[in-house]
Amino acid sequence: MTNLKEIQRSLLVSLWFMFLTFPIMVIRVNPLEKVVIWRWYNMLYVGIGSFLLSFVWRYFIRQKELGKKKNETDGQKSFSLSRRAVDDPRAYIPLLSAVACFTIAFPFIFSMYQTNIMITVLIYVMLGLGLNIVVGLAGLLDLGYVAFYAVGAYTYALLNFHYGLGFWTVLPIGAALGALFGILLGFPVLRLRGDYLAIVTLGFGEIIRLILENWNEFSQGPSGIANISKPGFFGIHLSLQNSTIYIYFIMVGLTLFTILVVNRLQNSRIGRAWIALREDEVACQAMGIDKRKTKLTAFALGATWAGMAGVVFAAKTTFINPASFTILESIVILCIVVLGGMGSITGVIAGALVLILLPEYLRAFSEYRLLIFGTMLVIMMVFRPGGIIENVRRTYEFELKEGKELKNED
Repeated sequence: MTNLKEIQRSLLVSLWFMFLTFPIMVIRVNPLEKVVIWRWYNMLYVGIGSFLLSFVWRYFIRQKELGKKKNETDGQKSFSLSRRAVDDPRAYIPLLSAVACFTIAFPFIFSMYQTNIMITVLIYVMLGLGLNIVVGLAGLLDLGYVAFYAVGAYTYALLNFHYGLGFWTVLPIGAALGALFGILLGFPVLRLRGDYLAIVTLGFGEIIRLILENWNEFSQGPSGIANISKPGFFGIHLSLQNSTIYIYFIMVGLTLFTILVVNRLQNSRIGRAWIALREDEVACQAMGIDKRKTKLTAFALGATWAGMAGVVFAAKTTFINPASFTILESIVILCIVVLGGMGSITGVIAGALVLILLPEYLRAFSEYRLLIFGTMLVIMMVFRPGGIIENVRRTYEFELKEGKELKNED
């Protein structure tokens, strides 16, 4: 009886999809010959495909619900592997060694095109780890994160264009200016949370983009800034391929540095304060944590990595304009954090690999890339809402030794 109901619901879904897609998939007008072509076979494909997808979708949801009910009746507490403490870190040494060897050999094995793609992935890993501090740890929804990315990129572009400053000189300046703008954003939104915070940060990101687009005397407007210098290596002139390999290893080093710092921050006192702020802001303040300082620190440190990533982006492309820093970029970075796993460093890396590499290698299906991208996000949010790799949370168990009892003393 249950299967019959599922089949009926899937049939209704397929009929609804056939109705919605009828004008697009079936009707084709040839204006030159003034002929209407009826492609009925497309409707058949839509109907069969939507029926099968709906049926499989409902089957997996039903299995998930049955699994939850079984756990509740048995009284068992299910913990994912990602939430368990690692018993023996030495077990991961062979895997980490293989990853390190592959990373070092990558630009020498693959083409320059593949190396450029990997540089882009590492830039987004850095951006995702920075936003992970704000959203994943502190729980502050920031939709204007791309503004700090733009600040770093334009810092290098303008200082290089007007004063001839090099990459290594501007890299810490870009990070400092990113942190400064993070604090400037943090002050007005200290009392906001949730949707209101998201709207204000979204407006901040658009304000920065519009200033860069319309202030021609300062940022060259929509024309952008070209001929930005690539990173130097002790004054040695590098070819295009060698320069790309050099930027790749710079990004590997910066990514490792970001992972190290973010991991240390996550396990530090300020990291625990961010997590407490995310879980319950009122209880966090009641425990004596300075809410103002904690939020400003999250915004400043998150923006620091965006500023550094912006400097590398400007050096990599040698040309920037405001079109590179739209709201879509903020959404992609946020999707990397959410899809990978909020608060999880490994999850952010996995999310960046999936969301940046997948569109590049699906160029043959360019018409359906956004459809595949959206479908993947929906499936992940339904069946694995914690992300690809959930955050590692230590659990502590207190056990009494034999022969000892706890005593209450007045």
